[in-house]
Amino acid sequence: MVLLMIVCNTERLIIRHFKESDSKFVLKLLNDESFIKNIGDKKVRNNDDAIQYLNNGPIASYQQYGFGLNIVLLKDTSEPIGMCGLLKREQLDFPDLGYALLPEYCSKGYAKEASLAVMENGHEKHKLTNILAFTSQQNESSNGLLKRLGFVFKGIVNMNGVDDNLYEYKF
Repeated sequence: MVLLMIVCNTERLIIRHFKESDSKFVLKLLNDESFIKNIGDKKVRNNDDAIQYLNNGPIASYQQYGFGLNIVLLKDTSEPIGMCGLLKREQLDFPDLGYALLPEYCSKGYAKEASLAVMENGHEKHKLTNILAFTSQQNESSNGLLKRLGFVFKGIVNMNGVDDNLYEYKF
């Protein structure tokens, strides 16, 4: 049995671990045009793919590291609006921040609110001292958000065959 883990709450958001029953939302988010353009095509095309993505990605990360990508819900309605969390990748020295919202929830401060809460949780609960982030060079909104969050540009990193901007945040 998997416990429903609330990672953190903010003024407007609930951020909790994903569970398999979130698969329909994951299918929608990962196939959104802006997700594919800015993050990449995860090749999640049906509900079984979404369940496999959750089990092999976020859920496996919770078990291995204690953190991973989380679902972001509106506090008032419990409506899922996106994901935000920390990922540990072999090619990076420190965990990195990841986030994605459905387009109708962008530019409302939700990504910043969720990111700040997840970063603070990573620092307090997991004793992280450095958090990385990378984004496509063309993604102006994410590059701007990372700077507003206090990340410092470190250079270019090749992630999955693409040159991305690499940022670092130090507590």
